[in-house]
Amino acid sequence: MSATDSAKAQDNDSGMAAKDPAKRRRALLIVALVFVLAAVTWVLLWLFVFSRRERTDNAYVGGNQVAISAQVAGTVVAILADDTQRVEAGQVLVKLDPTDAEVRLQQASSTLAQAVRQVRGQTDSASSADAQVAKAQVDLKKAQADLARRLPLVAAQAEAPETVQHLRDAVDQAQASLDAAKAQAASAHAAIEGTEIATNPAVQQARANFRAAWIAAQRNAIYAPVTGYVAQRSVQVGNSVQVGQQLMTVVPLHDLWVDANFKENQLRHIRVGQPARIEADVYGGSVEFHGKVIGLGAGTGSVFSLLPAQNATGNWIKVVQRVPVRIALDDRELDQHPLRVGLSTEVTVDITDDKGPMMAPAGSGQPVAQTTVYDQMASKADEEAEKIIQANLSQRGAD
Repeated sequence: MSATDSAKAQDNDSGMAAKDPAKRRRALLIVALVFVLAAVTWVLLWLFVFSRRERTDNAYVGGNQVAISAQVAGTVVAILADDTQRVEAGQVLVKLDPTDAEVRLQQASSTLAQAVRQVRGQTDSASSADAQVAKAQVDLKKAQADLARRLPLVAAQAEAPETVQHLRDAVDQAQASLDAAKAQAASAHAAIEGTEIATNPAVQQARANFRAAWIAAQRNAIYAPVTGYVAQRSVQVGNSVQVGQQLMTVVPLHDLWVDANFKENQLRHIRVGQPARIEADVYGGSVEFHGKVIGLGAGTGSVFSLLPAQNATGNWIKVVQRVPVRIALDDRELDQHPLRVGLSTEVTVDITDDKGPMMAPAGSGQPVAQTTVYDQMASKADEEAEKIIQANLSQRGAD
């Protein structure tokens, strides 16, 4: 190698040595900037996103499960609804053999009609007793008048004393007859006094028995108390069912909620009324439901389990507990995208405003759930009883 080539090689090595520290500094600076930006981004995300929400995927859709049970004993003759089918409130679900109930209803109907007629007879008897009292009063006045007319004749010795004595006896007898008639009239009035025929205690008792028999006959048809979907049908045609035996379940899918089981350290800022976003696994991220927190559970799930933990005995390992937080859903969103009870969801609660109450307020006194199906049944029973009463009362006018 010549002297010129050796000099060029030394110049190149010194130039590369000078460039390497500069590249290294730039690379380190870039890496530092990346970490700084990542840290700033994380801080900003924490301040404006993560610190303003609590999230859990331990959340499931909840709803009312209305158990349909028999109210009277009987044999199943027809089943009019099956699993997965929608039923309306008041729709017949199961029919029982009505033979025995119809016999008892006929007996109660006859008893009610007979009670009305008996009270009608008692009313007529009371009127007849009043007429007997009036007649006894007339007889007493006549006997007293005869005695008063004969007494001057006895003083003038124009009448025999025996005749006057007979007249005195007649007055006493008329007075006794009047007293007996009054007692009989009082007895007759005691059964009907202060009431009309339709409101007489005997008629009211017979009416109550008829009402019970009519309702029992109607209960051979088992109705849906609410609108919903049938699930868990266990009844079969020919089954002999007893009172209170569960036959199927009706689940209303319109009024649903989500029970989100948050860890105990996530409850610090959760308050009643905070908005929440819910994603159901059945729809994925394409559908988002909106709701709000309406209450926090009164205890952890382990406390209300069948076999609660006994942490005071044996070795102990701390387990993070969870408390159910109930979140109401928007009915309009449920109509567009129906959910099912028990589906898995992911819940995110916005805790930006944590000034609200931690526990739900007292109830408003309004029913949480109600049905008017059985009220209609009772009103129809009263209508049928009134028809029987009026039919037997109308015959009185004809007589």
